[in-house]
Amino acid sequence: MSDAIKHECGIGHIRLLKPLEFYKKKYGSSFYGINKMYLLMEKQHNRGQDGAGFASIKLDVEPGKRFISRIRSTEKQPIQDVFSKINERINKELKSDPSLTENIEKLKSKVPYVGEVLLGHVRYGTFGGNSVENVHPFLRRNNWMHRNLILAGNFNMTNSKELFESLVEIGQHPKEYTDTVIIMEEIGHFLDNSVRKIRKDLKKIELSKDEITKKISKKLDVFKILRKASKKWDGGYVIGGLLGHGDSFVVRDPNGIRPAFYYKDDEVVVVASERPAIQTAFNVDISKINELNSGDAIVIKSNGEVTIKNVTKAKENKSCSFERIYFSRGNDASIYQERKELGKLIMPAVLKEIGFNIKNTVFSYIPNTAETSFYGMIESVEEYLNSRKSEEIIGKKGLSEVAIKEILSVRPRIEKIAVKDVKLRTFITEDNSRDDLVEHVYDITYGVVKKKDTLVIIDDSIVRGTTLKKSILKMLDRLDPKKIIIVSSAPQIRYPDCYGIDMANLESLIAFNAALELLKELGKNSLIKEVYENCKSELELEDGKMENKVKAIYDPFTADEVSNKITELLSSHLEKRDVKIIFQTIENLHKACPTSTGDWYFTGNYPTPGGNRVVNTAFINFYEGNKKRAY
Repeated sequence: MSDAIKHECGIGHIRLLKPLEFYKKKYGSSFYGINKMYLLMEKQHNRGQDGAGFASIKLDVEPGKRFISRIRSTEKQPIQDVFSKINERINKELKSDPSLTENIEKLKSKVPYVGEVLLGHVRYGTFGGNSVENVHPFLRRNNWMHRNLILAGNFNMTNSKELFESLVEIGQHPKEYTDTVIIMEEIGHFLDNSVRKIRKDLKKIELSKDEITKKISKKLDVFKILRKASKKWDGGYVIGGLLGHGDSFVVRDPNGIRPAFYYKDDEVVVVASERPAIQTAFNVDISKINELNSGDAIVIKSNGEVTIKNVTKAKENKSCSFERIYFSRGNDASIYQERKELGKLIMPAVLKEIGFNIKNTVFSYIPNTAETSFYGMIESVEEYLNSRKSEEIIGKKGLSEVAIKEILSVRPRIEKIAVKDVKLRTFITEDNSRDDLVEHVYDITYGVVKKKDTLVIIDDSIVRGTTLKKSILKMLDRLDPKKIIIVSSAPQIRYPDCYGIDMANLESLIAFNAALELLKELGKNSLIKEVYENCKSELELEDGKMENKVKAIYDPFTADEVSNKITELLSSHLEKRDVKIIFQTIENLHKACPTSTGDWYFTGNYPTPGGNRVVNTAFINFYEGNKKRAY
């Protein structure tokens, strides 16, 4: 994705199932859990550039001793900053008391962060500021051990206002209007109620306070708490939580919009947003890692008992296809193949556009995340060439050795055309000066593209088109090719997202602007007002009865007509250059990513009622010139 866009957060949860002495003896370190969490978070660094946080809970700690530790950072390299500070603190304690190296119980008691229950988070901020106070994990403190709650997640709720008001109705006064605080207070409310009820029941029995505490830990039903808390949640989410006494959980939304994977053996339970992160950090085979099913929660009790149950009845699976195209790391076995397939499937349209002239075509990709799709595209070119070569050789009898060699010598011309200059910063805010700097964000390779060549560049997706217009196309134009073809491995992004990605409005989407231009050209501007009125009427309905009325903006046009207008809008400044932008089709997207059918960005088919409310609100905001968030 050449456009700058923030996207998915990532979580990591580790529960050590053995005493710390076990890991010291087997792996040579009492900090096994901390080290593994560092790896787990770094291997999901792609999901968080704004901030990172870590929290731990120590089991079976005596009263008066600290049992919760938390650290967060918004530094330039937040994960490294978090673990550097943890390491500094640990080394400081070890230096002051070398006996801690061998006395594990004393080490655990004295040194912060060293615990059995760990939660990590990498953040891409989509709502709220970027201060450390907005970084997960969030902490809800209480002097009653069981009522302490630590929360971190990858989620957005579409109905935060409704959830906020429900908290106010029961007498709460949430400290912030953010979905993280709202969700934490909802879970916390039912956690408080459960602890109070269990304690009240136990007081009827002759038990010591210590026995009551242990009984509460055993009787606390985390699944029941999550069922009650999540009853009205509308959004895409994977949320991890730790309770003060050592219970922990990770819960996934009923449509499976946001991803979650887990691994368990007799030493550890691990949950993460990405499968390869677990594979790499714990060196386990892919077959041993499972996906947490839609609507399910995995709960690890303080005694180490692990259970997976349904919390919210699973609905139609709508796993986010953008995860496969762009957001997730491409080293996942399935995602790698799916991205290659996206490149393969779009190649017939590219071949048609270049007139099947491979000899005078140069293939490349921008940015690096499009590299895998590029491999698939090149495989498709080679398959086409092999077929063509066979036909030529078999169909023409009596070819000379020289002629055969000439036929066989044709290869796809693959070049590294662009390299991003990571040192360049567009620090000037004045438009003209800034645009001049933006144009040079990428360095280009000169001398490999001839004037008679067509230059084909694949990108994983085109959202706003700003970088494409102001930087990439200007840069490619300097190579002076005969024609420039930009290929998007994703379909046209037509609608905003409301489940965790920073695409909250319509007017920033180039496909939406293209449709508006087409309406203007056809004299159908009245449709815009009509859609506006329909969106307002729709918002008066109950969530479950709403429809996406914004689809009407695109209905008069074919996908090719919208693509052609996008091409015109993004390349109008290149007066002497033939430019074409080709987008993936929805049909090919589903072929390439058959298990991830969440395609609302492209089709407007939102998986939850709140999605339709958000898209209608976004259009109203656009029409009224209101820049506020649609959810």
